[in-house]
Amino acid sequence: MCHGDSSRPPLPPISGAAADQGDFVLTSADGTEFAAYFARASKPTGAGMVVMPDVRGLHHFYKELAVRFAETGIDAVAIDYFGRTAGMGDRSEAFEYMPHVEKTTQETIAADVSAAIAYLESKDGGAVKAVFTVGFCFGGSSSWNQSALQPRLDGAIGFYGRPPRTEPYIAKMKAPLLLLVAGADGATPPEVADDFDQKLTEAGVPHERHVYAGAPHSFFDRGYEQWKDACDDAWRRILDFVKKHS
Repeated sequence: MCHGDSSRPPLPPISGAAADQGDFVLTSADGTEFAAYFARASKPTGAGMVVMPDVRGLHHFYKELAVRFAETGIDAVAIDYFGRTAGMGDRSEAFEYMPHVEKTTQETIAADVSAAIAYLESKDGGAVKAVFTVGFCFGGSSSWNQSALQPRLDGAIGFYGRPPRTEPYIAKMKAPLLLLVAGADGATPPEVADDFDQKLTEAGVPHERHVYAGAPHSFFDRGYEQWKDACDDAWRRILDFVKKHS
């Protein structure tokens, strides 16, 4: 698990307001209903973001992150992964997530992301013109995978993703990637991250990579005051990436 119940996303450098926000339900292509959280920008830029959580699914950190994106002018939807096996219940630290994580597939995750994209492109979701994904850990890898799995995607962003989960999809990637790497991530040794970067380059996948030296897994958290500069930089890189590819 990346973020606990006390975690809060860092504040973005561009401070605006969310026009509306709240829990709602999306329906995947196979008829599965799953929990989601929307946040509409008061001054939309035309970009949309699908927020892909860590292994615990849709808990408060990611709902608040959707709001932070809306404050920058990016309409956002945060999604849950476990509608097929856990319904739409609690995702606090008490939730036993691993039995449900083990039952997910990249295909069903992609179907749920597609439903979120369709919502963002609809009038209710903001009628966005460009769509991106951002994910963390399990969601970081899954976000990068959307470059290969989504027919319409403008970019895929991942924090501390696991390269081995993404490497099988490299050959089919189309949308550009942004890799935000924790330099002291115990789950992904530096040489694994370097090898992934090289494989993307060799395959001709457009990507940007930044390593935050010494930063731990899950550094993107308002509670990590010592990593505030890294969080600010990550926000800047995300917003620049979205602007560049919109």
